[in-house]
Amino acid sequence: YPWDLLHINEEVLSIVDESVINGEVSHLASISGAVRIGAGTKILPGTVIEGPVIIGPNCQIGPNAYIRGATSIGANCYVGSGAEVKNSIIYNNSYISRQCYIGDSVIGTHVTLGAGTATDNHRNDGRHHTSVIQGRPVNTYRVKLGAMIGDGVKTGVHTSIEAGVKIGIARTTKPGSYVGQDLM
Repeated sequence: YPWDLLHINEEVLSIVDESVINGEVSHLASISGAVRIGAGTKILPGTVIEGPVIIGPNCQIGPNAYIRGATSIGANCYVGSGAEVKNSIIYNNSYISRQCYIGDSVIGTHVTLGAGTATDNHRNDGRHHTSVIQGRPVNTYRVKLGAMIGDGVKTGVHTSIEAGVKIGIARTTKPGSYVGQDLM
């Protein structure tokens, strides 16, 4: 299941014990914990990164972005001003616009999330998330689960995505959309 990738990512990043910085980090950025940053990546002023985090080559993060908790960001990605990414996987060539919140999510390749796109990632009742697979609810065994977003998806500005929702390959949303169920 796609949420199993989050568990694997958390396990792999838990053994990363030292930082390797091959990109440019502004002296006005803050980095703590084990963080790996690829060559050609720029971490702009005001950005806070709390490891374990891996950021691939040729990315731009910030200004004023917040990256934390078992997050892996692929090559050639953009995370814009004021965006927050928590405990997530972002595949290569994806664009996370300004003021986005991406929590406990898997974002495919060549995805563009419009400004203010937000994933909900927790249930108010504290129970595990379920996800519908082939018409049946499946227990994810995750207390926090954001969105599973397929390759080539584009969201309009201020799209809200309910916890545990899956958006299929190359789907789009209009500005101000609320996605409360799978969009396959």
